[in-house]
Amino acid sequence: MVGDLAIFLITHNMTVGEFEQLGPDHQVPIPNSVVDMFEGSLGEPEGGWPEHIRGIILQGREPKRPQLADADFAKTAGELAPELDRDASTDEVLSSLLYPEVFLKFARARRSFGDVEVLPTPQFFYGMEKGEEILVTIEEGKSLVIKFLTVGEARDDGFRTVFYELNGQPREVDVRDRSLEVKGEQRAKADAGNPLHIGAPLPGLVTTIAVAEGGAVKKGDRLLVMEAMKMQSTVYAPVSGKVQQVLVKAGQQVDAKDLLLVLS
Repeated sequence: MVGDLAIFLITHNMTVGEFEQLGPDHQVPIPNSVVDMFEGSLGEPEGGWPEHIRGIILQGREPKRPQLADADFAKTAGELAPELDRDASTDEVLSSLLYPEVFLKFARARRSFGDVEVLPTPQFFYGMEKGEEILVTIEEGKSLVIKFLTVGEARDDGFRTVFYELNGQPREVDVRDRSLEVKGEQRAKADAGNPLHIGAPLPGLVTTIAVAEGGAVKKGDRLLVMEAMKMQSTVYAPVSGKVQQVLVKAGQQVDAKDLLLVLS
């Protein structure tokens, strides 16, 4: 929590004094770990939290220590199956119950990229140099020899062709180069003066959407969760109403002020 709050202040170019001047109606995305702490998830310090700081962080929501509901292992396993494209193991069910948002992000990454744990650590973090060859053991008695050859020119759609050898056989695959800006339809921006426009408070990844189109929301209800720099922040409804449009989906990268939802 301390680390998240420090990163939050630095990324918002905000001093502690400026943070203390925020009113309860601010639209600054406080990290979830800080909100949880002041809601009492880890208990209360002797004498309680400073009321002024609690008001800034909880924005009028009543602090309450969450009560854990009985876990339904069979239901959780059923919900995980579509995310995993297979039956969930016992460890995966437990991980999901303990860390639901973190586990879903992990499961989606595993589904997209496979078991990257088998990759050597330097190549996982830094990639491969041209002409470099590595040995990847995917299971006992089965290893792959991968040699990186070169990368093709950038295309208009933002993709490049990567050329490599797999066990001595030439292969190629098209990969999206995310350093390239693809010209096309730009995502709409939220109108800062319209409280019914829910914009991204910071650039990051949409990890969870808690509402659906047509659903009713009250002021302070959770709308979605974003993640940036390993720090999760929840976007709450600034007013009561209905969800008219949901313009993003879980797993989508957005820029600051991008229009995420429209209320009515």
